[in-house]
Amino acid sequence: MSAIRMMLGCVLALAACGGAASTASGDGLPVPFDGGDNAGVASRDGDFRYATVAAGGDTAVVKIAAGSGEILRSTVLPGDYGVPLVAYDATPSGLSADGRTLVVIEPRRSFPRATTTFAVFDTAQLELRERLTLRDDFSFDALSPDGRSMYLIRYPAPRDPTAYEVRVYDFERGKLLPDPIVDPNESGEEMAGFPQTRGTSPDGRWAYTLYEPAERDHPPFIHALDTQRGTAVCIDLDPLAAHRQVWRLGLQPSADGSSLAVIDGGEPIASVDLKSYSVSEPVAEPVASDDPGVPWAAIVAGLALLAAVCAVLVRRLRARAVGREGGECEPAR
Repeated sequence: MSAIRMMLGCVLALAACGGAASTASGDGLPVPFDGGDNAGVASRDGDFRYATVAAGGDTAVVKIAAGSGEILRSTVLPGDYGVPLVAYDATPSGLSADGRTLVVIEPRRSFPRATTTFAVFDTAQLELRERLTLRDDFSFDALSPDGRSMYLIRYPAPRDPTAYEVRVYDFERGKLLPDPIVDPNESGEEMAGFPQTRGTSPDGRWAYTLYEPAERDHPPFIHALDTQRGTAVCIDLDPLAAHRQVWRLGLQPSADGSSLAVIDGGEPIASVDLKSYSVSEPVAEPVASDDPGVPWAAIVAGLALLAAVCAVLVRRLRARAVGREGGECEPAR
């Protein structure tokens, strides 16, 4: 194992330095997508990172200590696999919120593809739990917090990669559940668009994906997926209907999970109330109660001091003027 770790360390070092070695491909999107080197996915506590490294036609799945960069575990998986990407900004996913389950995906070579293959790992020892091949074209979307359910995006229209439906694979029952997950308020409307970025609630339960609509007369929308209950809500961003650069936007959940900000260039441009799902202009930050506000007392004191100084100067100027009129000179100072 030490020899394998040494080899992987060299591979990762070469990749970081821009050498010939590269990390394995990432995937999860509806069309062929080159995300560059896949840096992997981090645990929620930030202590570990899981990545894939191409190893002579196979894939090395590695667990890395975030602080030191030390390779703690490694497993060689036959074939080509990558940490799944869930948006065009190369947001990685595939790790459950409890940190115990990791899913990697076989990259697509074309659209559509006849089958989709995943590999599922137990992260404690980085052991392969199962390899799963599903008929039809899927991409990875999310895991439930406990890793028991895998949410997938299925593409039902072979000629339209913007049309999709959310499906659930139940690991305990070993089957793909038959019914798609739909927003009950929009069951008659087909979801269509391009996933631009992903935000996740602080507890890892909700996955918020911002989509650029396939039709220009439709506003951007957020697909909010509850990975614990297996339900979803589609949130139309009507105030941003005229926004034509959705790819620039980001999502920022609040620390308490009550709201979701839509960010453009670091500034919030819309706010989503995650209880009512209403969309509004961003709320200005309230002034802290202990904020001193305008220091009026200091300003008044300063003006008084300035007035006193001016008065002294005026008296001196008058004295100089009187001295000139009387032929007297100012004493030397």
